[in-house]
Amino acid sequence: MKLKSVFTTLFIIFCNLIFGQSNFSDSPLDAVFETKDSKNFWEAFDKMEKSKQNPFIEYMQKGSPGVKQFTENRIINADSLFAVVKKRKADYELSRNVLDGISSKQKRVVAIYSALKYWYPNAKFPPIYFVYGRFNSGGTSSPEGIIIGIEMLKNLDGVSGLIAHELIHYQQKITGKDMLLKWCLLEGGADFMGELISGESINQFSYQYGEQNKDKLCQEFVTRLKNADYQDWLYGTSKKDERPNDLGYWIGYKIIESYFNKQKDKQKAIEEILNIKEPMQFLKQSGFLDVYIEKYQKSKKESYDDFFN
Repeated sequence: MKLKSVFTTLFIIFCNLIFGQSNFSDSPLDAVFETKDSKNFWEAFDKMEKSKQNPFIEYMQKGSPGVKQFTENRIINADSLFAVVKKRKADYELSRNVLDGISSKQKRVVAIYSALKYWYPNAKFPPIYFVYGRFNSGGTSSPEGIIIGIEMLKNLDGVSGLIAHELIHYQQKITGKDMLLKWCLLEGGADFMGELISGESINQFSYQYGEQNKDKLCQEFVTRLKNADYQDWLYGTSKKDERPNDLGYWIGYKIIESYFNKQKDKQKAIEEILNIKEPMQFLKQSGFLDVYIEKYQKSKKESYDDFFN
């Protein structure tokens, strides 16, 4: 089940400023699951038929920092939320008890946090907020912590993997020129590291498509990776073919994986993956696209090394 939100351009621009610069705890045992917004939501929900006013005003006013962060671009305001809840009451009801088993997931997340602490001792651990929104985001990261949209959950399968992915974004500090390659390393790195610490893959469909169409996609990516335009690779497609969304996660993962496998000191490799300074040089050191780059450069009558200048 895919729970990931579609990140906005604003998120892409500022993600490396927000994450990696927090005052969150450096102890895995301090993992916080904040679920009070669920209780507040259902109190408001159950007042809908009797109240003359919008009961979700109180839900918003009582909201955790997660609700506050989820408001912009997602909840919008109490009236917007009320309109969607009235229209989709039955859909919301399906998630009324979905958090009943959350305590077992909390133990799992502590283990995931501990695994990250082993690989990356400088890791920081944000709180996790479970909130209700308007069926437009399954999960995201914010300056306040990781936010999960409860109404999108049919069960708790996949939540740990999603949290692991978002957790990595808080550790990343990837610099260099803004280009498709950089964003793919950001998202692919979060997938690779998230899978390393959780054992869970959250983008299986796009990864299967990527492996099945590797040659065609790698040839295309080599011609696109230096551009800032990420259409057809991240956060949506033009429908020019049957590709799924977010193939950039897959190719970023493959580049990261290739780099990681080449390094003898794996912990040092993780630190370098989280703090990539020159995406083009990182790509070169990974060697993942070498065959495609050489072919592309030959067609242009240019050298392999020229590609990275």
